[in-house]
Amino acid sequence: MKYISTSTLETWERFYRANFVNSLTGFKSASLIGTINKKGTTNLAIFSSLVHLGSDPALIGFINRPVKAAPHTLANIQATGVYTINHIHPSFLEAAHQTSAKYPEGVSEFDELGFTPEFHTEMQAPFVKESKIKYGLTLEEIIPIQRNGTFLVIGKLQLVKLEEHVLLPDGFLELDKASSLCSNGTDAYYTTHLIDRYEYAKPGVKPKKINFLK
Repeated sequence: MKYISTSTLETWERFYRANFVNSLTGFKSASLIGTINKKGTTNLAIFSSLVHLGSDPALIGFINRPVKAAPHTLANIQATGVYTINHIHPSFLEAAHQTSAKYPEGVSEFDELGFTPEFHTEMQAPFVKESKIKYGLTLEEIIPIQRNGTFLVIGKLQLVKLEEHVLLPDGFLELDKASSLCSNGTDAYYTTHLIDRYEYAKPGVKPKKINFLK
């Protein structure tokens, strides 16, 4: 087994090091965050740093890069207090990846890349019509991370739109049935499939599989 120390890591070329560290944490959800500014210009950007922070209240966070590198999503959320998160599927993967390009302010990735903005009466921010699972949030808190200039953005879940067949009677979402993708690093995407579900774990008790029939 290869051993790599921090001192070795620091000698690597920048992009090689970034690829290594970004993929080290493993598979992550890949989603499109939809926002709108005060002038009505929509914005769409891909993020793979989403994290579930709690279910009651339902809080979801994501990491926004330093403002200089990724200013539009954060600025729009600060201005309006709302945003959407939309799952990515194989049918529009290439366009979803392209949203990571640094388009200038005033240019909408929806328009440039062929996505359809979809609005709801309860949510000012645009959803991606092509996405099969999507949800809207209101801003709760932005926490600056001093060490590297990034931000933890925390939102409260307000609205969910999804295809009914992915929702099981116990509340579990079979994301593979919607062909939702995950990512690794900054440029690799993967499909998924369910292996098993297990009942709530208790000390000294062998976990039992959940054989859930719809």
